[in-house]
Amino acid sequence: MLKPVGSFVSRSVSGFVGSLKDILEKLVELPRNIKQACLLSLDMVFVSAAMWSAVALRYGHLRFQLGPVEYACAVVTVLISAVIFLRLGLYRAVIRFMGQQAIWAILTAVSYSSLILGATVFFTQAHVPRSMPFIYWGLALLCIGGSRLVVRAYYQAKLRSLSENVIIYGAGETGRQLLTALYHGDKYHAVAFVDDDARVQRSVINGLQVARPEDMEQLIAQHDITQVLLALPSVSQERRREIINSLVGLPVHVRTVPRINELVAGHASVNQIRDVDLDDLLGREPVPPHPELIDRCITHKVVMVTGAGGSIGSELCRQIVESGPRELLLLDNSEYALYQIERELREIVESLELEVELVALLGSVQDRKRLESIYRSFHVQTVYHAAAYKHVPMVEYNIAEGVANNVFGTWYAAEAARAAGVETFMLVSTDKAVRPTNIMGASKRFAEMILQGLAPEENRTRFCMVRFGNVLGSSGSVVPLFREQIEAGGPVTVTHPEVSRYFMSIREAAQLVLQASAMGTGGDVFVLDMGEPVRIVDLAKRMIRLSGYDMNLDTPVGEHIDIEFIGLRPGEKLHEELMLGSNVEGTGHPMIMRAEEECLPLPDIHKMLGNLKEHCDSLDCEGITTILSSAVSGFGNRHVRYDHLWLKKEQQLALDAGPASNVKELFPDKS
Repeated sequence: MLKPVGSFVSRSVSGFVGSLKDILEKLVELPRNIKQACLLSLDMVFVSAAMWSAVALRYGHLRFQLGPVEYACAVVTVLISAVIFLRLGLYRAVIRFMGQQAIWAILTAVSYSSLILGATVFFTQAHVPRSMPFIYWGLALLCIGGSRLVVRAYYQAKLRSLSENVIIYGAGETGRQLLTALYHGDKYHAVAFVDDDARVQRSVINGLQVARPEDMEQLIAQHDITQVLLALPSVSQERRREIINSLVGLPVHVRTVPRINELVAGHASVNQIRDVDLDDLLGREPVPPHPELIDRCITHKVVMVTGAGGSIGSELCRQIVESGPRELLLLDNSEYALYQIERELREIVESLELEVELVALLGSVQDRKRLESIYRSFHVQTVYHAAAYKHVPMVEYNIAEGVANNVFGTWYAAEAARAAGVETFMLVSTDKAVRPTNIMGASKRFAEMILQGLAPEENRTRFCMVRFGNVLGSSGSVVPLFREQIEAGGPVTVTHPEVSRYFMSIREAAQLVLQASAMGTGGDVFVLDMGEPVRIVDLAKRMIRLSGYDMNLDTPVGEHIDIEFIGLRPGEKLHEELMLGSNVEGTGHPMIMRAEEECLPLPDIHKMLGNLKEHCDSLDCEGITTILSSAVSGFGNRHVRYDHLWLKKEQQLALDAGPASNVKELFPDKS
């Protein structure tokens, strides 16, 4: 007999809870002004109920009589309380996101309402207990504040059921701010802090326990953790790398908040959660900049960047504009890229209140007359030449256009700078120019040789170049590709198990260029001490593991991502180099070196440029390759194997020659 009763009670309770949920859902869907009116009406019901309950509690029974005076006091209190509640903004706050400020407003409003009640009771000599206003204060606060807390708790419970469980690594100020931001969101639910500091371990901060790093694996399994959020903006790079390495083997996605310099500068906020910085994937300390070197060729000068809309060019522009040039000229042949970088730079100039004039110029570096006109008209003092085709396979497929842009674009830009009296001309080069196995690298090395040849002939313009390895995060970089492949569920494609590259971040590369331009004396080839090269497959493995996946096929379906080796692409080699020889000397920067490398006399270069121009104009890819092979050290004789247009022409010639040869074989007398 008890079971049916218990079952009935259980069904009744569950039915009541379900009905309450339905009512709450319907209330949320109402327009905001209607919800505010309903909430105000409910609060006035609570005020009335609290006054009646206060008298009943004081008397200890429900059988009491109230006269006209007492009812008048109640009406006055309700009306004035409604005005107070509205003026104090109790209905502007969204209940499900209610914070400390809203709770303080409720406390203040109920206190004022109690004072009004006490005043009306005192001046009208109403026949109610003198302690009634104090009891009313507690009951009203319980009803009005408690109802809101119940609604907020319901929505937070609902959000937690739909959100991902995460751990915040770092229980400092940034970690607490991050917790507050997550508390008001619906994407993440923080279940614990983890911190290295033994003084805060096992304590409770903002309702979350602080655990030890050693407990991480247990917490992940216990709470079904999907992500670890690093709230360590000011920790040293070395310690940050150690923490990330300790998390690599765990089945969680490791993400981070911005660094302290970005937070202080106002470029980012704590709640901007993103993937681990590219610098952390490098596994080495970034090169520290020397501001005095960066400013030497920029501050109060007219500066021009070619290829301003590209990956390197746009980062150069961002850093240049913050160094206070008098005028910054942006040159690019892509209208959209130029529009994007100009708009971004204008926002930077306005936000930092800089006095920098920005000039966006459409044009090609192969147009020498336009370049010289720009240099002379704007009195350009410093040029950063970043315009180039840099994607190795793409240049292999388009040899004549790639060489025309990389070689003749540099030649025309340099000759125009020389004629216009530009003070400094800096070429952005690449490690692929050292003993190149591809057209892109050979064209960049030939561009370097042009500047090396011009340098001894010119006193007014300093020609120099800077050479560095792969830039993480740039267009065509492996990191964005790997991230796309990981998000798509794999596989991650790597060309070869042993392929390795030197890496640096875009910001680091731009800083190197700006600093090296101040140290050049003419014909200098600057290289960065980039440490040891990184194996691409190791980089891929770190990214897969930090994204919460494994590479073990025994793991459940959907939790592992494979690495697929697809072979070296056209023109690629296993390992890159930064210098041709061993003749290297230091500079004023501990991480920048100056390389002394062989070059050809300027008359020989001019002769080769003339021949190369003829081959480019006639789309003679074999002739282009022959010239580059004779000029560039390490670029041996090679056949044209990939150029689309060249192969199509050869295919067409073979088809045209086929019928003629057949005619000769069939009719030998008809020649």
